[in-house]
Amino acid sequence: MPEFAPRELLELFQRAQASFTDRVDAVEPGQWDDEALPGWTVADLVAHLVSEALWVAPLMAGEPADLVDGRFPDATADLLGDDPLTGWETAADAALAAFAEEKALLRTIHLSRGPTPAAEYIEEMTADLTVHSWDLARATGGDTDLDPVLVTAALIVAERLPDGGVPGLFAPPLDTPAAVSPQTRLLARFGRRS
Repeated sequence: MPEFAPRELLELFQRAQASFTDRVDAVEPGQWDDEALPGWTVADLVAHLVSEALWVAPLMAGEPADLVDGRFPDATADLLGDDPLTGWETAADAALAAFAEEKALLRTIHLSRGPTPAAEYIEEMTADLTVHSWDLARATGGDTDLDPVLVTAALIVAERLPDGGVPGLFAPPLDTPAAVSPQTRLLARFGRRS
């Protein structure tokens, strides 16, 4: 069960989008080909979030993931176009609009793992945006301090992850001392060493 009311979930998602947008806007022209994560450039990372955002509207409209899969381009250049910030903002706005529809977060959507409450989906999207904001900032020399409110929300999702991670999606969590900061605990839960 989500820990937040639908309105709070929407506000958290919008806040996470804004945090990621700030970091995309700070990317310098020569940084797009730098490594952000193993096997991913900065451009690939931003394209991944663009792709995720593009999926929101059809999923929230009731389409199952297997029908949405393949509908959008998967090449980084196609997802970002000539202006990565505009590509991101356009996709992000569409995702926010889909989540903001009346009673949207009370729906059930159909992900590849099966029927999923939309409230759980937006929680996961918020956590993903939060962690990837850190990834992007770290790769580009930006501000790696995450919004404490988003960290708290993302930790709720992080604590639900299996102990071995999710192959292909989330690395196994790293061990951390009990006294680490919430941000360090969050990043470690997603397999990142801060």
